[in-house]
Formats: sequence, structure tokens, C-alpha cells
Amino acid sequence: MEGTAVLGRLTWQVGSVVDTRKETSRVKTLVVDVPGWRGHLAGQHVDVRLTAEDGYQAVRSYSIASPPEEAHVAITVEGLDNGEVSPYLVEDVQVGDALEFRGPIGGYFTWDISNGGPLALVGGGSGVVPLVAMIRHRLSAGSDVPARLLYSVRSAEEVIYREDLDRAGIEVKYTYTRSHPPGWTGYQRRVDRAMLEDVLWSAAERPLIYVCGPTAFVEAVAGDLVALGHEPARVKTERFGPTGG
Repeated sequence: MEGTAVLGRLTWQVGSVVDTRKETSRVKTLVVDVPGWRGHLAGQHVDVRLTAEDGYQAVRSYSIASPPEEAHVAITVEGLDNGEVSPYLVEDVQVGDALEFRGPIGGYFTWDISNGGPLALVGGGSGVVPLVAMIRHRLSAGSDVPARLLYSVRSAEEVIYREDLDRAGIEVKYTYTRSHPPGWTGYQRRVDRAMLEDVLWSAAERPLIYVCGPTAFVEAVAGDLVALGHEPARVKTERFGPTGG
């Protein structure tokens, strides 16, 4: 993750799972009560640590899905084949289970309503998670900052937070890269320069742009945005790659 805080300043805390929500066949949201949670900014993430019976430990980072206005911490996890951590979180964790948390982490890829806009969000797959935290923050705070989301996903069945996005009160554009619903007339390709120019505000309008997704996706989108004239300092990116799941 980019923009992480100095980890030595953070301590592990034990939280209790108070709710779970199945987002797609492979994605699950865990809502956790973390005693003494000191709050977070939309866009930050946490580390989650699992300890096996033999003492082996695995740590993974997950973006926070909940807005700062909520007392509980929500993370949304995509189960990865042969992963060490994500299959357990998606398939096995139940309400009442304990999880070790460290965070919040990150100060670069964050947005607060005081930062203004226009707010342009571009997400690929599960990279939509921190962007939805920003959308939820905008909604919870009653902000009227103009906002748009361009969401690239393989199929309609893999859209995360569909119901939340339908009632978010912002313009949401989907592009399906593998299959699309019957009768779909929207985008059916990977995000490219023409799509960004069509969906987002122009460089002259100086939007704040947040891009999150797999490394190749983020690098391609960021490069296209700069080529379109957007100021690099106003294009913030968060990327993820293979971590062992």
C-alpha cells in the first residue's frame, strides 16, 4: 500500500465481528467492533493478522469500507484461490469471532469532504472498496461535492456494493470486461483514454481523482489521465498485486 504510516507506531488490537455480508460469490464484508478505535479517514486501510495453532502468523492489508461516521470498522475481502488469509475470512469467519487489527494506516490516498472536488473515482475490481468508503463518507456527511465513479469489473455478477452504488446519489458508470447483461448498451471494454475523457471531468475543471485496483490497471489509468492533461498531483493512486491472499 502507498502512503502507509510508520508501522512501529501502531499496535495490534483485538476486534469482534458483529456482522457479515455476502457481496458476491467470492466477496464478503466483515463488520468489526474494535474497542478504543480512534477513527479513520475514507481511503485508509488496516492490517489483519491471523495466527495458526503452531504459532505461524500471516498479515494482510485491507481497505476500510466503512465511512468515518460509523463506529464499527468494515473490511471487504475477496477470496483468492489458494490464499492463506482471504479464504478463511470469506468462508469461515462468523459473527462473534475475534480478529487482530492494526491501523488505521495511510494518509496519502484519503479524501475528506473538506478537500472538495469535483471527486472523480476510478476502480478496478475490488479496488472499488476505498472509493466506496469515500462515497459513503460523502453521503453520511450530507455533502454536495460533485462525484462520479467509473467502475471496471469483469461481469455484472462481480459488482461489489451494487445496492449501495444504486442509492449513492452520484453518477456511476460501469464497464464490463468479460461478459455483460443481456441488452447492455454501456461500456464493454477495459478502461481507456477515450472512456476517461467521456466519463470524468476535463483537466480544466481540476477534479480530484482517485484510482484503485490491480497494479497494471492503475498504471494504465494514471498514465492516460496525465496524458489527458490532469495534474499528476491531483491523481492519487492505490494499487495491489499478488500477496499470497
